[in-house]
Amino acid sequence: MVALQGKAKQFLVFIAKLLVVGGAFYFIYDRIANDDSLQWQRITDAVAQKNSGWLIFVILLLTILNRFFEILKWQNLVQSFRQLSFAGAAEQVLAAVTAGIFTPNGIGEYAAKALYYKKDQAKQIVFLNLICNGIQMVIAIVAGLAGLLVFNALYSVIPTGLLLIIIGGIAVLVAAVFASRKITIKGYSLQLLFEKINEIPKTIHRKNILLATGRYLSIIHQHYFIFLAFGVNLPYPVMISAIAGVYFLGSSLPNFQFLDFAVRGSVAVFFFGRLGVTEWIVIFAATLQWLLNIVLPVSIGSYYVFRFKSERATDTTLHQE
Repeated sequence: MVALQGKAKQFLVFIAKLLVVGGAFYFIYDRIANDDSLQWQRITDAVAQKNSGWLIFVILLLTILNRFFEILKWQNLVQSFRQLSFAGAAEQVLAAVTAGIFTPNGIGEYAAKALYYKKDQAKQIVFLNLICNGIQMVIAIVAGLAGLLVFNALYSVIPTGLLLIIIGGIAVLVAAVFASRKITIKGYSLQLLFEKINEIPKTIHRKNILLATGRYLSIIHQHYFIFLAFGVNLPYPVMISAIAGVYFLGSSLPNFQFLDFAVRGSVAVFFFGRLGVTEWIVIFAATLQWLLNIVLPVSIGSYYVFRFKSERATDTTLHQE
């Protein structure tokens, strides 16, 4: 009976893996195959241009650095309570990206990473993932607001009153969070969260901030070099401020990772339209970033999803034996 239950569980796990991977590639194929706005011949023409080789190299290098920094971030945080190899961290991050492609703002990544650990460690893994993503969000907000202020000062894209409301709203939200930190709901409070954060060694926090900054700069500059590859030669400060603003606004809107290109692309069309950049270039830049930073990791992560075996399953098997 135990053997039959084990076989049934293995079959259900296999079906779940198949649904995750199959669904991920279905969404990717549907996106690429059914978008008439994407004219792939133009990317071939851009690649064929003189001096495009070094731009392609830099774009691909920044693609690698993006996930490399993310893997190092996760390895650094997990090592606050146990050792984790770079290969192990890479497997968990890439598998989580694949699982999180279906969920709003990648929430599924939290559950996917937790499955790699024992049941009594799940809360700690979710907590560490919250820190991992939280610092990335803070950097994106601070840099994005700075970018919006610079860009708006030059081109008046957003009415000054609306921009002040956005900044004021964020300030009020931060103040409300600190004011309500001692309010307890079912035994949990923000004060308890802050205390748990302070329990992690400061060296780990400093490394986490440094790696998150490196990852953010990789993503922002990848977008910049993609524009250069398509012949967009605007002043660097203008481009970076616009990209930072687009990244902030696009990331602030609830979305699924497989729709990330559409959300961010629509915001980018509005911003870069003010700079005179052709719409198809803006759309292609957003789509190419999506292909490099989501589709490529999902393709690699699918392998890890199929070979996944959680510590919980291993513990259960040993217990039965």
